[in-house]
Amino acid sequence: MLYRGIASTRNLFLTLINRVSTLHQLNQTHAQIILNGLHNDLVTVTKLTHKLSHLKAIDQASLLFSTIPNPDLFLYNVLIRAFSLNNSPSSAVSLYTHLRKSTPLEPDNFTYAFVISGASSLGLGLLLHAHSIVAGFGSDLFVGSAIVACYFKFSRVVAARKVFDGMLERDTVLWNTMVSGLVKNCCFDEAILIFGDMVKGGIGFDSTTVAAVLPGVAELQDLALGMGIQCLAMKAGFHSHAYVITGMACLYSKCGEIETARLLFGQIGQPDLVSYNAMISGYTCNNETESSVRLFKELLLSGEKVNSSSIVGLIPVFFPFGYLHLTRCIHGFCTKSGVVSNSSVSTALTTVYSRLNEIESARLLFDESSEKSLASWNAMISGYAQNGLTEKAISLFQEMQKCEVRPNPVTVTSILSACAQLGALSLGKWVHDLINREGFESNIFVSTALIDMYAKCGSITEAQRLFSMMPDKNAVTWNAMISGYGLHGYGHEALNLFNEMLHSRVSPTGVTFLSVLYACSHAGLVREGDEIFRSMVHDHGFEPLPEHYACMVDLLGRAGNLDKALEFIRKMPAEPGPPVWGALLGACMIHKDANLARLASDKLFELDPQNVGYYVLLSNIYSAGQNYPEAASVRGVVKRRKLAKTPGCTLIEVANTLHIFTSGDQSHPQATAIYAMLEKLTGKMREAGFQTETGTALHDVEEEEKELMVKVHSEKLAIAFGLITSEPGTEIRIIKNLRVCLDCHNATKFISKITERVIVVRDANRFHHFKDGICSCGDYW
Repeated sequence: MLYRGIASTRNLFLTLINRVSTLHQLNQTHAQIILNGLHNDLVTVTKLTHKLSHLKAIDQASLLFSTIPNPDLFLYNVLIRAFSLNNSPSSAVSLYTHLRKSTPLEPDNFTYAFVISGASSLGLGLLLHAHSIVAGFGSDLFVGSAIVACYFKFSRVVAARKVFDGMLERDTVLWNTMVSGLVKNCCFDEAILIFGDMVKGGIGFDSTTVAAVLPGVAELQDLALGMGIQCLAMKAGFHSHAYVITGMACLYSKCGEIETARLLFGQIGQPDLVSYNAMISGYTCNNETESSVRLFKELLLSGEKVNSSSIVGLIPVFFPFGYLHLTRCIHGFCTKSGVVSNSSVSTALTTVYSRLNEIESARLLFDESSEKSLASWNAMISGYAQNGLTEKAISLFQEMQKCEVRPNPVTVTSILSACAQLGALSLGKWVHDLINREGFESNIFVSTALIDMYAKCGSITEAQRLFSMMPDKNAVTWNAMISGYGLHGYGHEALNLFNEMLHSRVSPTGVTFLSVLYACSHAGLVREGDEIFRSMVHDHGFEPLPEHYACMVDLLGRAGNLDKALEFIRKMPAEPGPPVWGALLGACMIHKDANLARLASDKLFELDPQNVGYYVLLSNIYSAGQNYPEAASVRGVVKRRKLAKTPGCTLIEVANTLHIFTSGDQSHPQATAIYAMLEKLTGKMREAGFQTETGTALHDVEEEEKELMVKVHSEKLAIAFGLITSEPGTEIRIIKNLRVCLDCHNATKFISKITERVIVVRDANRFHHFKDGICSCGDYW
């Protein structure tokens, strides 16, 4: 009778615990439990502990546990799980350790699954994985799912896949964990393959599976596949589930089908916050910012409390231009509501500020973030790289390394872009080693960035090797290699690769045609370039952009067909802009056509009056034709308008350190040795027949002064420095921010022969490889 009475009272309190919805109600129930003498009843205390965890009163749950003299394994598991779910991983591990070392109890599969789920570091996850194997639970489904999820949490995709493949038995939960983990780690193709295996194998997928795979399909913007999955969901009866509809709405909006997304959103009877967030984000990524703001206001007026995802969806990351004021308003709202400290919000704001060239605002936001996620580091590094602040990008990456934040493929892609811009080959090689250590080499975006980096840093052979090794290549990969060949003057190789790309059935893009036209221009392949331009328009249906037209003008003009270039401009369907007239003016400089230069420059001064480069080009053309009064007149206009000429500078990397020289630079610590080397070289060059080219130097100074002016150009100083700081026979690489002048080009040919060195020069247009007195450009640049 007594037992029946206790059981009846216990059942009453268990029912009450289930029904309570606030901590205050639960505390009142707890008081009644004590009064009724059930405060040491394991079943009741376990239920109470579970409810306290659900209400996030984790400290109270821990205190309650400490009052039980002999807790059983079930209660231990409940509290370990509570710690894991409430972001107290160290407490979960401590309790697990106490269970193993200080009690006669043996952890079971639930114990290992719960403690592994809360692992706060990869090292701890590995240790707990080992413990579970030793305890005989390595093949347990529940534990296996937790281990796979743990490895995905720390981006150990290969390890997660290895555990999954080693499981003797797999249920829907494990498959779902695999699909979800791959999507979260941006392995979208692999996630879709796993989902395909699941369907083909007759594994019972559920609505969670569909909801997990759809974001990956959305990121790939594969609408046909997404519609196929939608049909599967309809057949299985999952199509009416709110979170499946939400996933489909995301898919359609990511694929540009915003009207369909809007219709799907309307099918949700009572949209929850997740559905609202998906639609807000959908509007934003389709440049329907006004609709996004309107829906956000509707959400606020409904009384629903917005979260960080609502704000991130609202921030105009994809189409920021013209929305600086909106971004600042959102920033203000986030500050007032306290959401600005959320990592995803601050990262999105940092990204928008960077894209709007508000780099100081972006950095201030980044510095104020108390907890910097990997995504926030990536956003700031990428922001610097995209705004040409390559040294700051590299410096921040090095700071990230010191903070022991492990990079991901996005990080290394951004930093490789910075290395490519700066020509920092040694750092690029170090990043390549890091990529191999982290196992990122199979990522197509990383491999493509590596190809681009090596090509732009002068190692075209290494770029070619990496390209040949890649099993899968997208259009961007092909473009990077074609562009690399063009930069190095390998026009025929670029053409061959372009044809190979077409045969591989990879659709060319506008960038593809621009890259191959550029390669033709710098190799003098006029006929081939003309055929490709016609094919782009007539066979592939591309509408040429101003850059394509400019490339064709450059192709014709560089080859000396100035009249044809002018005729091409006059036949253009659109009004030619600065890129087109600038290409013609550059060709006039090469072929010293002052009359046509005057026509081109008049157009340029009208269209882009603040660009001092056009004035400099015209002045140099007049000086080369010995028309010094006109040259002086052009320079006078520059002075009156107070236009600043971009100073020429050259970068050289020696012993992993970047050195920058300007014309006549005396500031370098080794300036005396550099100028002594330059004098020595000049003497030997003259003996070999070198004559200084002073045609474009100022006319109102003596010839001896003209020689001195061109003698101390930045590239000559950099080469001299390279010669005194490197071993005999080693290659010298320099980067010039402007087009290399004729005198420096001739001088470098002589220096390469005298010193028996290979000298690689990257100027504003292309690469020059000097060897034995010959340049790879064939004096055609």
